[in-house]
Amino acid sequence: MQNLIFTANLVAPVFLIVALGYFLRQLGMITDNFVKLSSKIVFSVSLPALIFIELAKIDLHQVFDIKMIVFIYVGTIISFLLIWLIAIPFVKEPKDRTVFIQGSFRGNYAIIGLALIFNLYGEGGLGKASIALAFTIPLYNILSIVALTVPLRKEKQLKLSGTIFEIIKNPLLLAVVAAVLFSSTGLKLPFIFNKTGGYLASLALPLALLGIGGFMSFNDVKEGLTKTLFSTIIKLVFIPLSATFIAYKLGFIGIDLGILFILFACPTAIASFIMAEAMGSNSKLAANILLITTLSSVITITIGLFILKQNGLI
Repeated sequence: MQNLIFTANLVAPVFLIVALGYFLRQLGMITDNFVKLSSKIVFSVSLPALIFIELAKIDLHQVFDIKMIVFIYVGTIISFLLIWLIAIPFVKEPKDRTVFIQGSFRGNYAIIGLALIFNLYGEGGLGKASIALAFTIPLYNILSIVALTVPLRKEKQLKLSGTIFEIIKNPLLLAVVAAVLFSSTGLKLPFIFNKTGGYLASLALPLALLGIGGFMSFNDVKEGLTKTLFSTIIKLVFIPLSATFIAYKLGFIGIDLGILFILFACPTAIASFIMAEAMGSNSKLAANILLITTLSSVITITIGLFILKQNGLI
């Protein structure tokens, strides 16, 4: 019972802020424009500040784990390929298939993942979690572009140079690079910059979670319901269950296993909807997968963390 309460206390605050964002949107206190602008602030300013502050004050040699990075890459790529194979016979319409594939593998680790890890491990866990984030950003982007172009036979739209440039200029990735360079000098961040960065960083997760809630809509929830539910089961049950079990068998334990579980168990990322809309895929299906995975992950993540905590694995 104690572990169940502990787990609920970790997960509930994150999703209550998401719920608050949804209700504030319904009450008209936040608008579409607020969601768009807050997302820009989060991804361009506050979240990079959070990542930089956390990485700049730790010894990167202690938190960088090549074994974990390799596991994340192999696990994500295998999941991506299996989902693609499943989607071929199950999702006939190319515009739906692209969304199904992306929605089933791409998690909202940058926001919900980091928030959960912070609640679980405090600032001590954010350093290692941020390193993992730095490596998932390019992987997610590349796989998402492949998923959104190949089924639609739009390979000509895929410009490698443009894709690489978009990845390189990602603010989150730039924050990691800057933090690594600063940390390697052995210097300490001046108090003024540390305090200012801390204020910006403190905006990141609450503002991002409000934005997720404000983004959600139940207007077209019946659009492709079977595909949405199947994608949700893959994203929230099959992938985290398989990845966490294999990770444990390979020797991951404690904070490492906790980070890996959360990374693979996160609901679908908002970026999946944005990219689907931009590429002319079924944006309604993408929005529904985002909505249902976000709501359902309250239960699946709580259960997963409870089981891991109950067995002394995290």
